[in-house]
Amino acid sequence: MNPEALIEIDHVTFGYDERRTILNDVNLRFARGKVTAVLGGSGCGKTTLLRLIGGVHGVNSGRVVFDGEVINASDRAQLYRLRRRLGMLFQFGALFTDLSVFDNVAFPLREMTDLPESLIHDIVLMKLNAVGLRGAARLKISEVSGGMARRIALARAIALDPELIMYDEPFAGLDLVSMGVAAKLIRTLNDVTGATSLVISHDVPQCMAISDWVVLMATGGRVVAQGTPAELMASTEPEVRQFVRGEPDGPVKFHYPARPMAEDYGLPAAGGGVAP
Repeated sequence: MNPEALIEIDHVTFGYDERRTILNDVNLRFARGKVTAVLGGSGCGKTTLLRLIGGVHGVNSGRVVFDGEVINASDRAQLYRLRRRLGMLFQFGALFTDLSVFDNVAFPLREMTDLPESLIHDIVLMKLNAVGLRGAARLKISEVSGGMARRIALARAIALDPELIMYDEPFAGLDLVSMGVAAKLIRTLNDVTGATSLVISHDVPQCMAISDWVVLMATGGRVVAQGTPAELMASTEPEVRQFVRGEPDGPVKFHYPARPMAEDYGLPAAGGGVAP
Protein backbone atom coordinates (compact mmCIF):
# COMPACT_ATOMS: atom_id res chain seq x y z
CA MET A 1 0.00 0.00 0.00
CA ASN A 2 1.35 3.39 -1.02
CA PRO A 3 0.68 5.76 1.94
CA GLU A 4 0.40 8.72 -0.44
CA ALA A 5 -2.41 7.05 -2.41
CA LEU A 6 -5.99 7.09 -1.15
CA ILE A 7 -7.20 4.83 -3.99
CA GLU A 8 -5.24 2.06 -5.70
CA ILE A 9 -6.44 0.27 -8.82
CA ASP A 10 -4.28 -2.85 -8.92
CA HIS A 11 -4.28 -4.91 -12.15
CA VAL A 12 -8.05 -4.53 -12.51
CA THR A 13 -9.88 -6.20 -15.37
CA PHE A 14 -13.65 -5.90 -15.70
CA GLY A 15 -16.36 -6.68 -18.23
CA TYR A 16 -20.13 -7.05 -18.01
CA ASP A 17 -19.89 -10.25 -20.04
CA GLU A 18 -17.23 -12.37 -21.72
CA ARG A 19 -17.64 -10.69 -25.10
CA ARG A 20 -16.44 -7.23 -24.17
CA THR A 21 -13.72 -6.08 -21.77
CA ILE A 22 -14.45 -2.65 -20.28
CA LEU A 23 -11.24 -2.29 -18.25
CA ASN A 24 -8.12 -4.20 -19.20
CA ASP A 25 -5.40 -4.74 -16.56
CA VAL A 26 -5.65 -1.16 -15.27
CA ASN A 27 -3.10 0.09 -12.72
CA LEU A 28 -3.66 3.53 -11.20
CA ARG A 29 -2.90 5.44 -8.00
CA PHE A 30 -4.94 8.45 -6.90
CA ALA A 31 -2.92 10.68 -4.59
CA ARG A 32 -4.37 12.04 -1.36
CA GLY A 33 -5.45 15.67 -1.43
CA LYS A 34 -4.97 16.03 -5.18
CA VAL A 35 -7.27 16.55 -8.16
CA THR A 36 -6.89 13.70 -10.65
CA ALA A 37 -8.70 13.82 -13.98
CA VAL A 38 -9.45 10.67 -15.95
CA LEU A 39 -9.96 11.63 -19.59
CA GLY A 40 -11.05 9.59 -22.57
CA GLY A 41 -13.71 9.18 -25.21
CA SER A 42 -17.13 7.67 -24.67
CA GLY A 43 -17.12 3.97 -23.82
CA CYS A 44 -13.50 3.72 -22.66
CA GLY A 45 -14.43 2.72 -19.10
CA LYS A 46 -14.20 6.00 -17.19
CA THR A 47 -17.58 5.79 -15.44
CA THR A 48 -17.13 2.05 -14.88
CA LEU A 49 -14.00 2.92 -12.92
CA LEU A 50 -16.10 5.06 -10.57
CA ARG A 51 -18.59 2.23 -10.12
CA LEU A 52 -15.83 -0.16 -9.12
CA ILE A 53 -14.46 2.32 -6.58
CA GLY A 54 -17.97 2.76 -5.17
CA GLY A 55 -18.49 -0.99 -5.00
CA VAL A 56 -21.40 -1.01 -7.44
CA HIS A 57 -19.69 -3.84 -9.32
CA GLY A 58 -17.04 -6.32 -8.31
CA VAL A 59 -13.88 -6.70 -10.39
CA ASN A 60 -13.30 -9.76 -12.58
CA SER A 61 -9.66 -9.80 -11.53
CA GLY A 62 -7.30 -7.56 -9.58
CA ARG A 63 -8.35 -5.38 -6.68
CA VAL A 64 -9.56 -1.89 -5.77
CA VAL A 65 -8.08 -0.53 -2.53
CA PHE A 66 -9.58 2.38 -0.56
CA ASP A 67 -7.24 3.75 2.13
CA GLY A 68 -5.57 0.37 2.57
CA GLU A 69 -8.79 -1.66 2.54
CA VAL A 70 -9.68 -3.93 -0.38
CA ILE A 71 -13.22 -3.17 -1.56
CA ASN A 72 -15.54 -6.17 -1.57
CA ALA A 73 -18.67 -5.45 -3.62
CA SER A 74 -20.55 -8.27 -1.87
CA ASP A 75 -19.86 -7.00 1.67
CA ARG A 76 -22.77 -4.64 2.30
CA ALA A 77 -21.59 -3.61 5.77
CA GLN A 78 -18.19 -2.62 4.40
CA LEU A 79 -19.72 -0.74 1.48
CA TYR A 80 -22.05 1.23 3.77
CA ARG A 81 -19.11 2.21 5.97
CA LEU A 82 -16.81 3.17 3.09
CA ARG A 83 -19.48 5.04 1.14
CA ARG A 84 -19.90 7.42 4.06
CA ARG A 85 -16.35 8.54 3.31
CA LEU A 86 -16.97 9.42 -0.34
CA GLY A 87 -19.17 11.87 -2.18
CA MET A 88 -20.46 11.44 -5.71
CA LEU A 89 -21.52 14.11 -8.20
CA PHE A 90 -23.58 12.19 -10.73
CA GLN A 91 -23.74 13.20 -14.37
CA PHE A 92 -26.56 15.77 -14.74
CA GLY A 93 -26.95 15.93 -10.94
CA ALA A 94 -29.49 13.15 -10.23
CA LEU A 95 -31.45 15.42 -7.89
CA PHE A 96 -34.77 14.44 -6.34
CA THR A 97 -37.28 16.53 -8.28
CA ASP A 98 -40.00 16.23 -5.63
CA LEU A 99 -37.73 17.72 -2.93
CA SER A 100 -36.64 21.32 -2.48
CA VAL A 101 -33.04 22.44 -2.92
CA PHE A 102 -32.62 22.39 0.87
CA ASP A 103 -34.06 18.91 1.27
CA ASN A 104 -31.88 17.51 -1.53
CA VAL A 105 -28.74 18.61 0.28
CA ALA A 106 -30.13 17.48 3.64
CA PHE A 107 -30.96 14.01 2.33
CA PRO A 108 -27.64 12.23 3.09
CA LEU A 109 -27.45 13.90 6.50
CA ARG A 110 -30.92 12.66 7.42
CA GLU A 111 -30.37 9.18 6.01
CA MET A 112 -26.87 8.45 7.28
CA THR A 113 -26.53 10.39 10.55
CA ASP A 114 -28.43 10.95 13.79
CA LEU A 115 -27.81 14.68 13.83
CA PRO A 116 -30.58 16.92 15.18
CA GLU A 117 -32.57 18.86 12.61
CA SER A 118 -31.25 22.17 13.93
CA LEU A 119 -27.67 21.12 13.15
CA ILE A 120 -28.67 19.68 9.77
CA HIS A 121 -30.23 23.06 8.95
CA ASP A 122 -26.95 24.86 9.66
CA ILE A 123 -24.82 22.33 7.74
CA VAL A 124 -27.07 22.49 4.66
CA LEU A 125 -26.93 26.27 4.54
CA MET A 126 -23.15 26.14 4.97
CA LYS A 127 -22.76 23.69 2.06
CA LEU A 128 -25.11 25.70 -0.16
CA ASN A 129 -23.17 28.85 0.71
CA ALA A 130 -19.95 27.11 -0.35
CA VAL A 131 -21.38 26.66 -3.86
CA GLY A 132 -22.96 30.12 -3.93
CA LEU A 133 -26.59 29.00 -3.62
CA ARG A 134 -27.62 29.66 -0.03
CA GLY A 135 -30.26 32.05 -1.34
CA ALA A 136 -31.82 29.27 -3.43
CA ALA A 137 -32.38 26.91 -0.49
CA ARG A 138 -36.18 27.01 -0.66
CA LEU A 139 -36.55 26.78 -4.43
CA LYS A 140 -37.99 23.74 -6.16
CA ILE A 141 -35.68 21.78 -8.44
CA SER A 142 -37.91 22.73 -11.38
CA GLU A 143 -37.07 26.38 -10.69
CA VAL A 144 -33.28 26.11 -11.04
CA SER A 145 -31.08 26.15 -14.14
CA GLY A 146 -28.86 23.31 -15.29
CA GLY A 147 -25.76 24.99 -13.92
CA MET A 148 -27.44 25.61 -10.57
CA ALA A 149 -28.61 21.99 -10.43
CA ARG A 150 -25.02 20.82 -10.85
CA ARG A 151 -23.91 23.04 -7.96
CA ILE A 152 -26.78 21.79 -5.76
CA ALA A 153 -25.68 18.24 -6.49
CA LEU A 154 -22.14 19.21 -5.49
CA ALA A 155 -23.40 20.66 -2.20
CA ARG A 156 -25.15 17.35 -1.55
CA ALA A 157 -22.00 15.40 -2.46
CA ILE A 158 -19.95 17.25 0.18
CA ALA A 159 -22.65 17.23 2.87
CA LEU A 160 -20.91 14.48 4.86
CA ASP A 161 -17.42 16.01 4.44
CA PRO A 162 -16.11 13.12 2.31
CA GLU A 163 -12.45 12.21 1.99
CA LEU A 164 -12.97 11.35 -1.69
CA ILE A 165 -15.18 13.32 -4.08
CA MET A 166 -15.93 11.68 -7.43
CA TYR A 167 -17.24 13.76 -10.33
CA ASP A 168 -18.88 12.01 -13.29
CA GLU A 169 -18.79 14.37 -16.31
CA PRO A 170 -19.25 17.54 -14.20
CA PHE A 171 -19.02 19.83 -17.26
CA ALA A 172 -21.46 18.01 -19.55
CA GLY A 173 -24.29 20.18 -20.86
CA LEU A 174 -23.09 23.41 -19.22
CA ASP A 175 -22.60 26.78 -20.89
CA LEU A 176 -19.12 28.31 -20.80
CA VAL A 177 -19.77 30.46 -17.72
CA SER A 178 -21.33 27.60 -15.73
CA MET A 179 -18.48 25.35 -16.85
CA GLY A 180 -15.92 27.81 -15.54
CA VAL A 181 -17.80 28.14 -12.24
CA ALA A 182 -17.94 24.35 -11.84
CA ALA A 183 -14.23 23.97 -12.56
CA LYS A 184 -13.31 26.67 -10.06
CA LEU A 185 -15.53 25.06 -7.41
CA ILE A 186 -13.87 21.68 -7.86
CA ARG A 187 -10.40 23.17 -7.42
CA THR A 188 -11.41 25.43 -4.53
CA LEU A 189 -13.26 22.74 -2.58
CA ASN A 190 -10.33 20.39 -3.00
CA ASP A 191 -7.86 22.96 -1.68
CA VAL A 192 -10.06 24.14 1.21
CA THR A 193 -11.22 20.74 2.47
CA GLY A 194 -8.10 18.71 1.72
CA ALA A 195 -10.24 16.05 0.06
CA THR A 196 -9.09 13.86 -2.81
CA SER A 197 -10.92 14.62 -6.06
CA LEU A 198 -11.42 12.27 -9.00
CA VAL A 199 -12.85 13.95 -12.11
CA ILE A 200 -14.18 11.80 -14.96
CA SER A 201 -14.53 13.86 -18.13
CA HIS A 202 -13.77 14.30 -21.81
CA ASP A 203 -13.39 18.08 -21.44
CA VAL A 204 -9.68 18.64 -21.97
CA PRO A 205 -9.34 22.43 -21.34
CA GLN A 206 -11.20 22.45 -18.01
CA CYS A 207 -9.48 19.35 -16.67
CA MET A 208 -6.03 20.53 -17.70
CA ALA A 209 -6.65 23.83 -15.90
CA ILE A 210 -7.61 22.38 -12.50
CA SER A 211 -5.91 18.98 -12.23
CA ASP A 212 -2.69 17.97 -10.51
CA TRP A 213 -2.52 14.67 -12.41
CA VAL A 214 -4.19 13.46 -15.61
CA VAL A 215 -4.90 9.92 -16.80
CA LEU A 216 -5.86 9.24 -20.43
CA MET A 217 -7.87 6.12 -21.23
CA ALA A 218 -8.71 4.68 -24.63
CA THR A 219 -11.04 2.13 -26.20
CA GLY A 220 -10.69 -1.30 -24.68
CA GLY A 221 -10.19 0.04 -21.17
CA ARG A 222 -6.51 0.81 -21.65
CA VAL A 223 -4.51 3.48 -19.85
CA VAL A 224 -2.46 5.04 -22.63
CA ALA A 225 -0.81 7.89 -20.72
CA GLN A 226 -0.66 9.66 -17.38
CA GLY A 227 1.26 12.60 -16.01
CA THR A 228 0.93 16.28 -15.19
CA PRO A 229 -1.25 18.43 -17.46
CA ALA A 230 1.87 20.01 -18.94
CA GLU A 231 3.38 16.61 -19.73
CA LEU A 232 0.28 15.36 -21.53
CA MET A 233 -0.15 18.58 -23.50
CA ALA A 234 3.47 18.33 -24.67
CA SER A 235 3.26 14.61 -25.52
CA THR A 236 4.19 13.51 -29.02
CA GLU A 237 2.46 10.12 -28.68
CA PRO A 238 -0.09 10.00 -31.56
CA GLU A 239 -3.02 8.78 -29.42
CA VAL A 240 -2.39 11.37 -26.70
CA ARG A 241 -1.79 14.17 -29.18
CA GLN A 242 -5.00 13.41 -31.09
CA PHE A 243 -7.17 13.45 -27.97
CA VAL A 244 -5.79 16.50 -26.16
CA ARG A 245 -5.74 18.57 -29.37
CA GLY A 246 -9.05 17.30 -30.74
CA GLU A 247 -7.59 16.20 -34.06
CA PRO A 248 -10.09 14.30 -36.27
CA ASP A 249 -7.52 11.95 -37.82
CA GLY A 250 -5.30 9.59 -35.88
CA PRO A 251 -5.26 6.31 -33.94
CA VAL A 252 -8.72 6.95 -32.44
CA LYS A 253 -11.10 5.68 -35.12
CA PHE A 254 -14.51 7.09 -36.05
CA HIS A 255 -16.20 3.72 -36.68
CA TYR A 256 -17.12 1.26 -33.96
CA PRO A 257 -15.57 -2.18 -34.77
CA ALA A 258 -17.85 -4.09 -37.15
CA ARG A 259 -17.75 -6.97 -39.60
CA PRO A 260 -17.37 -6.18 -43.32
CA MET A 261 -20.32 -4.23 -44.72
CA ALA A 262 -20.80 -6.82 -47.49
CA GLU A 263 -21.79 -9.36 -44.85
CA ASP A 264 -24.51 -7.10 -43.44
CA TYR A 265 -26.00 -6.52 -46.89
CA GLY A 266 -25.56 -10.08 -48.16
CA LEU A 267 -23.34 -8.89 -51.02
CA PRO A 268 -20.70 -11.01 -52.76
CA ALA A 269 -17.62 -11.42 -50.62
CA ALA A 270 -14.27 -10.18 -51.89
CA GLY A 271 -13.20 -13.70 -52.88
CA GLY A 272 -16.42 -14.48 -54.77
CA GLY A 273 -19.68 -16.01 -53.62
CA VAL A 274 -22.20 -14.54 -51.22
CA ALA A 275 -21.28 -13.70 -47.65
CA PRO A 276 -23.16 -15.98 -45.24
